[in-house]
Amino acid sequence: MAGRPPTLVHDETTPITPLGGTRAQAVQRLQVGLSLLLGIVLIVGLANVIEDRAKQSDKAAVPDAASTVAPSPASTANDPLADAGVVPDLPAETAQATGTPAAVDLEPEDGQ
Repeated sequence: MAGRPPTLVHDETTPITPLGGTRAQAVQRLQVGLSLLLGIVLIVGLANVIEDRAKQSDKAAVPDAASTVAPSPASTANDPLADAGVVPDLPAETAQATGTPAAVDLEPEDGQ
């Protein structure tokens, strides 16, 4: 039958032990459980203290300061690609006057 628990066979050679173990084993399990619980509480408390100290140090920190060095003006004459030889050099007067590359005239000038 499925609903009936199996019967325990007891003979004189097998000692009878309760399912929970002896009293000493129960006390040991209780001690281990309580010490683990205490350890977890200590770890959470330590994490809370660390977080509070981090918040205090963030409040006391100086905000990001502005740069004390004036930025150099961007120069169109210094083109790193042109210096590396990747693109051809543009005429200096055209590039500086417009700030854009010079337009190339593809039409012949004589009108043919």
